[in-house]
Amino acid sequence: MYAVIKTGGKQYIVEKGAKLRVEKIDGEPGQKVEFKPLMIKKDRGNPVFGKGKVVGEILKTEKGKKVTVFKYRPKKNYKRWKGHRQIYTEILIKEIQEG
Repeated sequence: MYAVIKTGGKQYIVEKGAKLRVEKIDGEPGQKVEFKPLMIKKDRGNPVFGKGKVVGEILKTEKGKKVTVFKYRPKKNYKRWKGHRQIYTEILIKEIQEG
């Protein structure tokens, strides 16, 4: 059985026991989080849309690699550097419940 969930503006296919790295979710390690699935599909039969829930547990929160943005205009004495480090949350999917 697998489900499709949406978090952080992205969609993920998850199964029970899967580890997932998503954009930051507020919470402490060990805390449970619930997602409303877009779709749940068993091994056989038709998929179920918009019913049920996916339960996960927060494992850790960490920063990703630094992304550097450099803007440059030749002959105009214009240079700008900007950096960004996205914060990610690692989640362990505990169970998928049908509605």
